[in-house]
Amino acid sequence: MLVFRSTFAMDKAKVYPFFILNAVLLVSTGLMPAAEEPAAGDRQVVIETSLGDLIIDLYPAAAPNHVSRFLERVDSGFYHGTTFHRAIPLAIIQGGDPLTKDPQKRDLYGTGGLMELKKEASPVSHLRGTVSAVLVPGNADSAGSQFFICVSDQVQLDGQYTAFGRVIEGMEAAEKISQAATDEQQRIKERIELVKVYSRPRPAPAPVPFVDTSVEELARHKALIQTSFGDIEITFYSDKAPEHVRQFLRFAQLGLYTGTTFHRIAPGFVVQGGFLANRQPAVPEKYRKLVQPLKGEFNDVKHERGIVSMARSDDPNSGMDSFFIVLDRQEELDGQYTVFGYVSRGMEVVDEIAKQPVDGETPKEAVPLKVTVISGQPGGVQ
Repeated sequence: MLVFRSTFAMDKAKVYPFFILNAVLLVSTGLMPAAEEPAAGDRQVVIETSLGDLIIDLYPAAAPNHVSRFLERVDSGFYHGTTFHRAIPLAIIQGGDPLTKDPQKRDLYGTGGLMELKKEASPVSHLRGTVSAVLVPGNADSAGSQFFICVSDQVQLDGQYTAFGRVIEGMEAAEKISQAATDEQQRIKERIELVKVYSRPRPAPAPVPFVDTSVEELARHKALIQTSFGDIEITFYSDKAPEHVRQFLRFAQLGLYTGTTFHRIAPGFVVQGGFLANRQPAVPEKYRKLVQPLKGEFNDVKHERGIVSMARSDDPNSGMDSFFIVLDRQEELDGQYTVFGYVSRGMEVVDEIAKQPVDGETPKEAVPLKVTVISGQPGGVQ
């Protein structure tokens, strides 16, 4: 069966020696569904650097001693003037060593501020953005002031290190720090200081769009896909695939599809877009938990020309973000992919996109898209 991939396969593991972490690290380009995690505490930590700010949620229920000690240091000004002193490109950044306040002690960076805390069995997984305690190799009870931030998923570290927080905003800055020039021991050559580090009350989360919207109300919304070739209007089958419609509208309302492209063109077959793993810039951390696979809502709507359907992997319940528009009748897709809408205006724009030069099925020039939610009359059958 022909399969539309909605996520990247993770790159092969790459082995990096890392002074304190002493572990195999992974570099991944795919956007993985967010895992369940403990509730965040009532305090956040903000780290201001010359490359951007990091905002961190803390998990006191997962690692109470680590969170308490971290906040004590933050509120005392302990971290002011320390640096991010080690980095592995798009994998890990490390900081919090008090010795890094002194440029003359560069050879000792990574050795200070340890041997203070015992390991806590945190259930928080080492996904992108996770903040975790640095250890002395071979000693699980050696944590202290130093911490590392996962710039990409590093789940092989789960159970070995105490994860106690997650960056919810500012991962673009973390990526920049991770790509700073380093020496042969992965020490960052330039000084990337923690200029200011402070805690603040955690604001109430913004409401998630379309959580409680009824099927009838979903049908009163449409989407507009804007491209350089013109606009494409999508009308939804909310009665056939309500959860797919809900998620598509949510991503559109939050602006998550903006920055993606039509990344696949198969003339006479489909054009495909909306792949969030390819989004530039990356999906903000505060929205990653909303990117979840959907249970298939296979229905009786046929894959006729103009139909909008959700891409997926081999797993029938893996559709999530990437969608495709059918260019001609495709019987083999019926009942295998979730149809959730159709092009109600702008099919000539889709045809124009389908004519663009390709390398295989990849457009030679990017076709960016922007998706917005518009109000309209209830949709229905074509």
